[in-house]
Amino acid sequence: HSLSYFYLHLPDPSRGPPQFSIWSYLDDQPIARFDSLTRRMEPLVPWMEEVEKEAFLSPKWVFRTERKLSKRDLLAGGPHTWQAVLGCELREDRSTGGFFHYGYDGRDFISFDKETLTWVAAQPKAWKFKKEWEEDPGWSERNKFFLEETCIEWLQRYLSYKNRTQETTEPPVGKLNYKAVNERLEILTCQAFGFYPKEIQATWRRDGEIWEQETLLRNMAPNSDGTYYLWLSIEIDPKERDRFRCHLEHEGLQEPGFALQGGK
Repeated sequence: HSLSYFYLHLPDPSRGPPQFSIWSYLDDQPIARFDSLTRRMEPLVPWMEEVEKEAFLSPKWVFRTERKLSKRDLLAGGPHTWQAVLGCELREDRSTGGFFHYGYDGRDFISFDKETLTWVAAQPKAWKFKKEWEEDPGWSERNKFFLEETCIEWLQRYLSYKNRTQETTEPPVGKLNYKAVNERLEILTCQAFGFYPKEIQATWRRDGEIWEQETLLRNMAPNSDGTYYLWLSIEIDPKERDRFRCHLEHEGLQEPGFALQGGK
């Protein structure tokens, strides 16, 4: 499991207060967001409404406003944007990991190596930040503590909230769509809606055999209610549509699996 935070810092062109936003993710699921206009954290999944207080690092800490990080003239002209991505991981063997990366105008800029307490510059303009930050060991040590201790505590807390409210499984609801390209080519798309947990097996089968040829897209995305959505597309000859079935297997299904027939 992972807990990630995405920060965006955009200086106001009129030289007013800078604007920023924060998005937090549990695994690949967006769970909350915050921006400088509303000044409040907005839950993005139902179970986050039970959290007493959304925890995140202050933008003043992340963007080091006391050191005027956002006001450095790295490039001519402006305004410019700063991004920060930080978070932690809890693996199956109970080991942990952490990451802290900065971006400048959408490009990698500098990142933190918590094992060596050093900063890795991704471009020449980041070298002066590397030098300055490594001369301040307290800054690096506090980041290491956050990634290895505080963030892991928050991750475990959110997992407990999520598991408490999502103990039941939700089976997928299947649907097929067709899109004609020409008389000899058709795109057949299998969709599975509203399932939880995210583990699912979805395959196209032709005459009962798994069909991997002409597969265009296989993707999964989270829904705002904590469930998941999947789609799987293939190219077929319209005359052979009746030979294809989309086979879904999920623990929420009463039967081991079910199939949607291409011709129906």
